[in-house]
Amino acid sequence: MQRNTFVKALAATALFTSFAGLAQAQAPVDLQFYYPVAVGGPIAKTIDGFAAGFMKENPNIKVTPIYAGTYQETIVKALTAHKSGTPPVTSVLLSTDMFTLIDEDAIVPFDDFAKTAEDKAWMGSFYKAFMANSQTGGKTWGIPFQRSTVVMYWNKELFKEAGLDPNKAPTTWAELKDAATKLTKKDAGGKTTQYGIQIPSSGFPYWLFQTLTTPNDTILANEAGTQVKFDDPKVIEALQFWVDLGKAGIHPPGVVEWGTTPKDFFEKKAAIIYTTTGNLTNIKANAKFDFGVGMIPGNKRKGSPTGGGNFYIFKKSTPAQQEAAFKFAKWVTQPERAAQWSMETGYVAVSQAAYDTPTLKKYGQDFPAALVARDQLPVSVAEFSTHENQRVTKALNDGLQAALTGTKTPAQAMQDAQKEADRILRNYK
Repeated sequence: MQRNTFVKALAATALFTSFAGLAQAQAPVDLQFYYPVAVGGPIAKTIDGFAAGFMKENPNIKVTPIYAGTYQETIVKALTAHKSGTPPVTSVLLSTDMFTLIDEDAIVPFDDFAKTAEDKAWMGSFYKAFMANSQTGGKTWGIPFQRSTVVMYWNKELFKEAGLDPNKAPTTWAELKDAATKLTKKDAGGKTTQYGIQIPSSGFPYWLFQTLTTPNDTILANEAGTQVKFDDPKVIEALQFWVDLGKAGIHPPGVVEWGTTPKDFFEKKAAIIYTTTGNLTNIKANAKFDFGVGMIPGNKRKGSPTGGGNFYIFKKSTPAQQEAAFKFAKWVTQPERAAQWSMETGYVAVSQAAYDTPTLKKYGQDFPAALVARDQLPVSVAEFSTHENQRVTKALNDGLQAALTGTKTPAQAMQDAQKEADRILRNYK
């Protein structure tokens, strides 16, 4: 009798264990996904749509997008969560955050998950210009998603009014200065009502500055992110050019707001603006005039920095969560979805395969402006990034704003920024 009871108990335990195992196998993998957008809207809607589409195809994975604010707010939240032991599983953060995330031991390389030939082909399918900020030390730490370059937008009507060819954008610094002079308007009292050129210097001053240093044939940081050359004569010359546009009265004085620059363009307060290609859909929807999109004017060469966000996988999530994050990043960046993302936002589709899809091909034929940022990639450089990136970038941004507001000369501002950056980076030399 005793033996019979023991056998029954054993069978019940086995059954319970098997049910528990089954329940565990069926419990969806929770994929918390931090995404840098401050409010709901068209972009959040697209991301929600991607999450829903992925979950439909992968019912064993639950994707929860968390809209975490600006890029700066999102990395602070992600690193705070990492330190407290509950990080997101994946997050889209700036490509320039790569060194910071590695230094904090917060992320794992994507190479660990690329097991099949198809995985490896996907990893090799992204534009090389975007991989410059995604790889270091022979490993891939970020997967390009929300990527961009800076482009120039111009108001064709105002060009016509000023006697300029509305279909021909300035291609050199000399042409830019000449066009901006002709496009600047003043009222009877001598107050400027329309500036010829506007380059924002808040939010991402260092990034917009690269639209001047790159054409002047100089790179602000080495590939290892351990050294900068802010005091290079070519860097100072680029800053002097920016300052001189303001002194000539053809560019707004002082610090120009990043966020209001598209609005100034819509309101004809600025005839030419530099901003991200990520603003293309916004400008297309809101400009009540014919506009052009062109590459950044050159000086010694052509070129613009790349920008935008990559997918990262966080180290403290479980192996199952990390595998799910890899799967999600791969799914979202497939050519058809990368094409959809580009059309809905204006960001650059991250692979040639996306531009080869019938949908994006047709979109590019109907709206050639959508191809400018992609066509600029061969001359684009990596967005400025170093170890201790927030602190080093702040030193540069402070220097730029000091020169633009006239509190320091461009040479003094860049020499001071160099000293501060050298001090911050001395442990990485």
